[in-house]
Amino acid sequence: MDSDRFDELLNEAVDGLPAEFATRLENVDVVAAAAPSARTLRDMGLAGRGTLLGLYRGIPQTRRTTRYGNVLPDEIVIYREPILAKARAECPDGDLDATVRALVRKTVLHEIGHHFGLSDTDLRRIDCG
Repeated sequence: MDSDRFDELLNEAVDGLPAEFATRLENVDVVAAAAPSARTLRDMGLAGRGTLLGLYRGIPQTRRTTRYGNVLPDEIVIYREPILAKARAECPDGDLDATVRALVRKTVLHEIGHHFGLSDTDLRRIDCG
């Protein structure tokens, strides 16, 4: 799958967010990148093990105060290469496009959960990662 198709699936996932999430997204950009850098993996404690499908960088809404303003947008990065690798492993002979679509959607929802202040434990409990 090329990067243009991956971007289409990412845009589809963002455009398809439930209204209660989409209307509450504040000052956040959702972007695609090829893969996390070695530094990002190290910073996340994943150097040499594990993988990272997406990453939220910013100030969660639950930690924003009245002093929050004039800041760069938060960023949600969705990593194409790890998602494609996971999709191929999960669906070696099946519909790669559908598997990537589902993984992108789940990853977007997971990272948006962080934007709203949910922890990884919270997200696992509600089945978003």
